[in-house]
Amino acid sequence: MFNLSNTYILKILFNRSLGPLLVKMITKQAFYSIPAAAQMCGVSRATMWNWVKSGKVDAFVTPGGHSRIRREEMDRLLEANGFARDEKPVQKRILIVDDDPAVRKVIGLRLDREGYRVTTAENGFEAGIMVSQQRPDLVLLDLFMEGIDGFEVCRTIKSDDNLKPIKVLAISGVNDDEIEQRILAEGADGFLSKQARFETVLSRIKTLLNQI
Repeated sequence: MFNLSNTYILKILFNRSLGPLLVKMITKQAFYSIPAAAQMCGVSRATMWNWVKSGKVDAFVTPGGHSRIRREEMDRLLEANGFARDEKPVQKRILIVDDDPAVRKVIGLRLDREGYRVTTAENGFEAGIMVSQQRPDLVLLDLFMEGIDGFEVCRTIKSDDNLKPIKVLAISGVNDDEIEQRILAEGADGFLSKQARFETVLSRIKTLLNQI
């Protein structure tokens, strides 16, 4: 049994060449729904449906009548990296990483209403997969999670030259100056308490995204 450190695992996941390979090895999901595929590619559901109907995207219909896209086809789409040039400008992508489902749902819904394309991860390991696949513009990162915590996720992102431009806004239920200084030292672009009003969170997100 290999004994790999959390940081080493994250570096593999974040690597463009190794990450997708490891994702294939550990991900059980073999097929994706149309909404899930659209979210991963940063396009609307209508656009994904049009691609499927036109044959641009290879999909199949299940016995229950649902359209599904094979993982290999999704890998091809994600590798294309720029396939939506003829669409409207892609919305800024925000990845919410938090082990509290209520936080992911509430903040995710509100950011979605603000026009951002939102995806979520419930732990640091899943965050590594999502960052590798999607390259979000900003990560809203909870610091205290079991296993791979937010400090390791931030450290790994900011130590990689290809990922360093991704903005990291750390959040924590513990509003402590020492914690804030610690995560800023890891390279985070900002820190907020979870008690902060959504308007404050949104304002900080807009400020960071405007710096890209």
